[in-house]
Amino acid sequence: MAPGRREVLVLVQDGGVSSLDLAEKFGIEHNESVGICKSLAAIQDLVELKEVRAAVYKLTDEGNEFADNGSSEVRVFNAIPAGGVTMKDFDELPGIVALGSAAMRGRGKCMKERWLKIDKKAGTIEKLVTEVADAVQAQMKFVKENPEDMDEDILKAGEGSPAFKFADIKPLKSRGLIERVQTVSYVVTPGPAFTLDPIIPESDLNTDLLKKDKWKTTAFKKFNLDAAPKFPAGALHPLLKVRSEFRQIFLEMGFSEMPTNNYVESSFWNFDALFQPQQHPARDAHDTFFMTKPAQTKDLPEDYLLKVKKMHEEGGSGSIGYRYDWSKDEARKNILRTHTTAISTRMLYQLGKVQPFKPQKYFSIDRVFRNETLDATHLAEFHQVEGVVCDYNLTLGHLIGMLNSFFQKLGMKDLKFKPAYNPYTEPSMEIFAYHPDLKKEVEIGNSGIFRPEMLRPMGLPEDVTVIAWGLSVERPTMIKYGYDNIRDLFGASVDLNLVKTNPICRL
Repeated sequence: MAPGRREVLVLVQDGGVSSLDLAEKFGIEHNESVGICKSLAAIQDLVELKEVRAAVYKLTDEGNEFADNGSSEVRVFNAIPAGGVTMKDFDELPGIVALGSAAMRGRGKCMKERWLKIDKKAGTIEKLVTEVADAVQAQMKFVKENPEDMDEDILKAGEGSPAFKFADIKPLKSRGLIERVQTVSYVVTPGPAFTLDPIIPESDLNTDLLKKDKWKTTAFKKFNLDAAPKFPAGALHPLLKVRSEFRQIFLEMGFSEMPTNNYVESSFWNFDALFQPQQHPARDAHDTFFMTKPAQTKDLPEDYLLKVKKMHEEGGSGSIGYRYDWSKDEARKNILRTHTTAISTRMLYQLGKVQPFKPQKYFSIDRVFRNETLDATHLAEFHQVEGVVCDYNLTLGHLIGMLNSFFQKLGMKDLKFKPAYNPYTEPSMEIFAYHPDLKKEVEIGNSGIFRPEMLRPMGLPEDVTVIAWGLSVERPTMIKYGYDNIRDLFGASVDLNLVKTNPICRL
């Protein structure tokens, strides 16, 4: 039964009381004892509350079992008869059966201690000694029977029993026999206005106090009217700051933003419409996340699908195609989009249906998904920025000029370009810029001119060309804010305090 307020205050008057002692004295749970202490501390200046943190070591369930019945190694040793046993019969011994999965660990420990020997040729297990002492059980019994000696500070200082030392902790902890438990308790001591008969002040002025004029003689809780209110404020993640800068640059250059909320995409829009063959390694499960439900889409434009099929199988616009049997089932498979170019494909298809044709500039910034092995520079989920310009008779010179204009706004000058290969662009270029901190050229993006095999089935005119480029948001963000591990920037290990204190982005 919980003690009354006066009973506790009597104990406090005698020099203070711990919430642990309070729980033991009155036979209540420690949580209940803590609640009593905090309720007293809520009364102005009545008592003072001091938090005490400590770490103690306690037995795990397996440790308790060892204390009661002996360690697994000694029980294995005792289960084997004096003349030994065949390995076949070992598992059938009553003592071994009772141990269950712990039997093999116990046998391994016996071998390590050189209590047993296994003769693989003869298929037998023999004893090398006649008897053994169960030191582990003795340790478990000590921990169970002497909880006051298992305080971490006492063990470290060597002030406990010589029968159990701090050095004994590590091997027992590694075996899962004991565990470290953090405890939080409170010491209650008399405050400046201590009394055995405290008057609990009212915190609110209510109608009952007003009607009967009790407020004139009632003690009220003190309020700090000068306390500055603290309002929790949100903060933009570094990725969002850099994303916002990218978006502003595109808008200043006259680009229109594409809708990007379609995370689940069909293989048709993600691969086939880009003239990427169905045997391409990027379409393997090791690189792409395939959906299991729904596994396939039913919503594909049939006339456009047939044109894409013909381009893959037979070619067109000067191309001979890939010369294989194109599969509609493969094209209908649902995936998590691997690049935002799937969005560009949809937009260009819609643009091809508009007559007369009007040049357009599009951009998109959003998440894409790859079945990557996670490490310091790779995630299975990241952001991709993409710019697309669709106009008459665009050339490689237009692409290089657009890239220089775009990256100059990001503060990156002296770009260098390297020929590359993409299934859906020809020619293709990787983009490099000098990194002053790394003191070397680093790849910052990829670019190219969309192939006619991709554009003509969409219905775009013969003299219309599309130039495009893409880059990630994560890499420039890591460079800008000094991250060397992408998992510290994006994922479960993000430091929220660091997010709040990061400066605004100026690229």
